[in-house]
Amino acid sequence: MKIGLYFGTFNPVHVGHLVIANYMASNSDLDQVWLVVSPQNPLKKKKNLLEDYHRLVLVKEGIKDNPKLKASDIEFKLPVPSYTSTTLAYLKEKYPENEFALIMGEDNLRTFHKWQNHEMILENHEMYVYPRVHTIQELEAMSMENEQDKNDLAEHKNVHMCNDVPVMNISSSFIRNQIKEGKDVQYLLTDAVHKYLVEMNFYQPK
Repeated sequence: MKIGLYFGTFNPVHVGHLVIANYMASNSDLDQVWLVVSPQNPLKKKKNLLEDYHRLVLVKEGIKDNPKLKASDIEFKLPVPSYTSTTLAYLKEKYPENEFALIMGEDNLRTFHKWQNHEMILENHEMYVYPRVHTIQELEAMSMENEQDKNDLAEHKNVHMCNDVPVMNISSSFIRNQIKEGKDVQYLLTDAVHKYLVEMNFYQPK
C-alpha cells in the first residue's frame, strides 16, 4: 500500500487540512493519507498547544467517516524533537510492506534543503506538494535563492507538484484567536471537531 504522510500539529485540525488530505487521497496514486500528529516538544511548551491526546482525538473525529484517511500517533513513540527522516526510517522498519510518501506545502519545499538527511529522503520517498496561500509580505520576503531551490526541486523525479489542490487561507491560529474572542468558527471545522472543542471548552479565554 502507498501511504501519504501529512504532518502537522493540527491545533486544531480544520477543513483546510481535510480538503488537502482528501484531495491527495482521491486524486493521486496514494492508497491512504495518514495525518501524523506532531508531539509537543517538552522543551518548548506552548500555552495554546493542546495535549497530544486531544489533538489526536480531534483528527480522529474530523476524519472518522473517510476510510482513506487515518490519524497517526506514530511520532508520539519517537524521540523529541521529531525529525522526518527518523520517522520514515521507523515506519519502513515497522511496515516494510508499505511505501511511504510525503505531503507538504510549497513553503516546506523551499526550505527542504535544510531538513535533516534531506537528500536521503528525496531519493527514497516521493513528495506531493500543494500550493500555499501567501500574504504580499510573505511573497516579498521570499529570497531569489529559495525560489531557485524550489524550482530545482520541483523538477526532481520524486516531486509531484499538485497545483490543482483547492487551498484555503485558514490557519489553526486564526481559529484559536476567533474562539478566544467569542466568534463563531463552526464552518471552519467539521461538526464533530467543533462539538468536541465546545464540550471540552478548548481555546477559551482563561
